[in-house]
Amino acid sequence: MNADGGEEAIATSAVPAPLPWHAAAAADLLAQRDRLPHALLIAGRAGIGKRRLANWLARALLCESSESGRGPCGVCPSCRYAAAAQHPDLRVLEPIEMVDDEPKAVEWIVVERIRALTQWAALTSHRRGAKVAIIDPAERMNAPAANALLKTLEEPPTNTFFLLVTHQVGRLPATIVSRCQRLAARLPTRDEGEAWLLAQGMRDAAPMLAQANGAPLAALALAAADHQAERRIWMSALSSPQSLAVTALGARIDVGARDARRARLAAVVDWLIAWASDLARMRAGGTVGHNPDFSAQLATLAQSVAALPLFRYHRTLLEQRMLLAHPLQPRLVAEALLIDYRALFA
Repeated sequence: MNADGGEEAIATSAVPAPLPWHAAAAADLLAQRDRLPHALLIAGRAGIGKRRLANWLARALLCESSESGRGPCGVCPSCRYAAAAQHPDLRVLEPIEMVDDEPKAVEWIVVERIRALTQWAALTSHRRGAKVAIIDPAERMNAPAANALLKTLEEPPTNTFFLLVTHQVGRLPATIVSRCQRLAARLPTRDEGEAWLLAQGMRDAAPMLAQANGAPLAALALAAADHQAERRIWMSALSSPQSLAVTALGARIDVGARDARRARLAAVVDWLIAWASDLARMRAGGTVGHNPDFSAQLATLAQSVAALPLFRYHRTLLEQRMLLAHPLQPRLVAEALLIDYRALFA
């Protein structure tokens, strides 16, 4: 893709079939391919395979041999072009730009890139078939970019499809949501998630799936040994709030480049959200949902935390999670959240 927001080419090879828990939805979509909406909003929790579903559907729409109810054939010219990342009628927008010939994560999908996309959408299809654009995650379009997309969604070119993938549909402008048909991507059942993780070679899937809030693809990422080692350090510290070493923990975040520090902060905020949620569950007489390996510590702490301050703290964490795409000082944010956590047990 061009750094100036020009032509945006998908750089993926063969696309796997949708995950088992999305297979029925995928079949339903292809069964109505002649009546598909011009804009589909694929919404659901991060880490459940929404992008995989969008990629597969895009290939199916472009496939020159695909019949109703069937996916991409994999052998026609369109499928081969897509597999080689050379299909002229397939585009993807992500919060990634090329800097010095290297992909770099950015905060927003900006208006220039959406304008380039809408100009591309207005052109005649190279293959005389469908044109498909994927925007993922759609909530990362900034306000001018979202506004620039509205006109095209209101008056879409013939046989052109926009697949918007979102983890947080509430962050999208209502005007965008109202112009799309919404597909709620299903979260797998616990048995489905564990069976899939087992097939990927994960021996003890249940704890990882719990940490990932039921999202199997996220569970795969969380299983990395270094991630789990760091998590145990933080969970052990949270288990003893009165002796919480705020400064020392904050220093663990303040290492490396800005993107690395923000990624560590995102992980810590997720751990705190899960921890606070488990505390609330235990205090209400329930069972641990996210941190079963620390259930004994959580049970003890739940007896000494008041409900209302805990709920307020949990809300603060959720609000902070939404701000992670904005400029911030990761260490200061983490230390402030830890101080607030310690205060719950004062």
